[in-house]
Amino acid sequence: MILANITTPLLGLVDTAVMGHMDSSAMLAGASIGTLILTQIYWVCGFLRMSSTGLSAQAKGDQDAPLLRSAKVLWQTSAVALILGLGIILLQQPVLWAGQALASSQPDVAGFTEMYFSVRVWGAPAAMLNLALIGWLVGQQKTRQVLVIQIVGNLLNAALDIVFVYGLDMSVRGVALASVIAEYTMMLMSVVVALRLTKGHLPAFDWFNSAARKVLLKLNGNMLLRNLALQACLAFLTIQGARIGETAAAVNAILMQFFVLIAVGLDGVAFAVEALVGEAAGAKDQRKLVACTNRGLFWSSMFALVYALMFFVAGSDIIGLLTDIEALRITAASYLPLMVLMPLAGHWCFLFDGVFVGLTRSGAMRNTMIISALLVFFPVWWYFKDYGNVALWYALLAFLLARGVTLGWEFWKLSKQGALTEKT
Repeated sequence: MILANITTPLLGLVDTAVMGHMDSSAMLAGASIGTLILTQIYWVCGFLRMSSTGLSAQAKGDQDAPLLRSAKVLWQTSAVALILGLGIILLQQPVLWAGQALASSQPDVAGFTEMYFSVRVWGAPAAMLNLALIGWLVGQQKTRQVLVIQIVGNLLNAALDIVFVYGLDMSVRGVALASVIAEYTMMLMSVVVALRLTKGHLPAFDWFNSAARKVLLKLNGNMLLRNLALQACLAFLTIQGARIGETAAAVNAILMQFFVLIAVGLDGVAFAVEALVGEAAGAKDQRKLVACTNRGLFWSSMFALVYALMFFVAGSDIIGLLTDIEALRITAASYLPLMVLMPLAGHWCFLFDGVFVGLTRSGAMRNTMIISALLVFFPVWWYFKDYGNVALWYALLAFLLARGVTLGWEFWKLSKQGALTEKT
């Protein structure tokens, strides 16, 4: 999962490099805005992956009919994903208008944004289905297949970028079309693997009855609110940094790459914990569940220490790779002590997120995220706001720590009550 996670930012680098060598910087800016509009929607819809992983893992651990239950989860979550994907296509015009209004870009940039978006949006059904399918495969512990699917899709995307842009002179549309083809390719590969694992079990009508819809709506609804609360904090950091000034906005963009680096490793551990905890929950084995959580905490702590040491020793070099503007390098370097603390304060929330995804206790995830946002992130920023941009990073550190503490407390309470494997 760590290797699979690495492929996504690498693909972004290829896309940026191809667009960065086009005739006009407006092409890169326009395509970047188009990408941002869709990726923000896809990120918020990440609840599909979370719910699919948790339910799939629990089905795998089921002692009675793991194959049938796994197939049921596959078809249910895929149906939700397909509906959302088609909804994005139907609403593409208002979505584009809203994105353009928020971006407030120049007319030539706006033109390229529409050109990119109008092609890329047709990949929305595949993108939504990939969230559900990849989540389902992770829950089945088929992470090697996930890695292969990610690598094939991303390599295909990169190759088609070059063919469409340089070979066929398709400009921004070529970059968008390459992504759409890659998304549908990954979707088809995932479907083939999933059908093999479920032995071709086709959906039954009662799998989509009112009771099933109610469970999925509650689970996905809670996950959606959780994601929106998280996105509100991250968006506030970006927007408030931009309000402070150009330097602050640029520095925050650099520092967020440290957060991305941390997520690559810690999410890999968390995904493994999701699958193992979910399997233990499905088998109603609380002892194994706690043991998986403790092992996850150990490895998460090890990764956090490695990251902290790496940022302490090579933080300035990482900043140097990201920018050659001396003023930005000096300013960003002053934040390095906070970057060293970030993995140490934040690895708890990544790990316990994985635990609660495996347990499918979306209510706890929703509540702790909202509490951490409203009672920690924004109050801490308000208290330190006179310090300028650094207040945003104090708030983010406190927010990450609060999420870990609150989820850890919820886990401890449930374990003491012997209720970790109970249905919610």
